[in-house]
Amino acid sequence: MGRVDYYDDPDAPPANSLVPAASAIVVNDEGRILVHRRRDNDMWALPGGVMELGESIGECVVREVREETGLEVEPTSIVGIYSDPKHVFAYDDGEVRQEFSICFACRVLSGNLAASDESYEVEFAAPDRLEDLPMVDRIRLRVTDYLRRTEPLIR
Repeated sequence: MGRVDYYDDPDAPPANSLVPAASAIVVNDEGRILVHRRRDNDMWALPGGVMELGESIGECVVREVREETGLEVEPTSIVGIYSDPKHVFAYDDGEVRQEFSICFACRVLSGNLAASDESYEVEFAAPDRLEDLPMVDRIRLRVTDYLRRTEPLIR
């Protein structure tokens, strides 16, 4: 299923869905940030995804990181809450989802880094390398917020 992200675009389709989600900033000992290149839009992104019934938002971020990267993580803090109605993503099936994601800083507990069926590549990238990777602006904002943060943000 393909995905197109829109931000503050008058030609964007109107949202018809709002789903709680989580994303993760996972940093290794060298200060590199975990990212993966998504299959649905060919963009680099933080690991994350939709919260499922029966799980907490913290359990959601742990599960999503495991599924997308092979790593077991532990959330340590909240980077920010991202719910800007100007950011929508449209899927091939007609769903147009308004952004609603809580981004967590996480530390690695164990696991082996591996791409999943949702991604072409997965890697720990230096923050300056992230500037050159094709990435949705609202995902890039989460990285910027993490690097500049002093307390959680609500955006």
